[in-house]
Amino acid sequence: MAFNQTLYAQNTIYIESSFLKKKTPVLIHTPNNYEPSKKYPLVFMLHGYSENYKQWSEISDLNKLANQYQMILICPEAYVSYYLDSPELADSQYESFFFNELIPEVENNYHVDHQNIFITGLSMGGYGALSLFIKHPDYFNTAASTSGALEFDYENFKNISLQFFDSERMNNDLKRILGDPQQTDWQQYSISTLLKQNAHFKKGFLLDCGLQDPLLDNTLQIKELALVKKLPIKFSIQPGEHNAAYWTTSIEYHFVYFNQHLKKG
Repeated sequence: MAFNQTLYAQNTIYIESSFLKKKTPVLIHTPNNYEPSKKYPLVFMLHGYSENYKQWSEISDLNKLANQYQMILICPEAYVSYYLDSPELADSQYESFFFNELIPEVENNYHVDHQNIFITGLSMGGYGALSLFIKHPDYFNTAASTSGALEFDYENFKNISLQFFDSERMNNDLKRILGDPQQTDWQQYSISTLLKQNAHFKKGFLLDCGLQDPLLDNTLQIKELALVKKLPIKFSIQPGEHNAAYWTTSIEYHFVYFNQHLKKG
């Protein structure tokens, strides 16, 4: 069940989620000339850790992107779920929420071009975008990740958490969501593991990361694995850090990439 705050262009809905046990907000942007009788490509835009569903709207001009590319943009709240179904928490079943509640809500209220559904994200959202894409390749046309937290490496996440938050909050949240790393293999959730497990996955995607980003090694690792698997990926690294200044620019390339991959007919 959801209710609308406004009608078109920018719209916030709230989904009463049985998988997250809370009312969950979703920001939606449509083109200004949106016509209910016309089908539109869909882009899910996933936020980063410690941020929320408004992050993309605060660092980029979503209205401009929706109008320029004639696409519907969906920015869902994900809390600190990493877009996963938690094996530990009944109120953090995000993948189930995404496919069983979010998607039906969007598709029931907007006219979606099912050949052209895309997903992208930054940092934690970059992980979520590739994770959901690899596990559900038939639903999405293609995907993209910017500055993705793609590998569940305990020590690396610990160092990054100390750098950005002066605490181990990232690992503490992951312990709640995934379980104690001494008893649960966090690596099973890494993008590298998902690519190795899904031998029949042959789709391409876009990877980018800043040269000064502490998560660059994650992106390089997935790039090398994708090349070994002969996946038709697009890869880009440019000067930049793990911050809004980099993502404001990088997201523009994601939409160019999606536009190049539009399926006709």
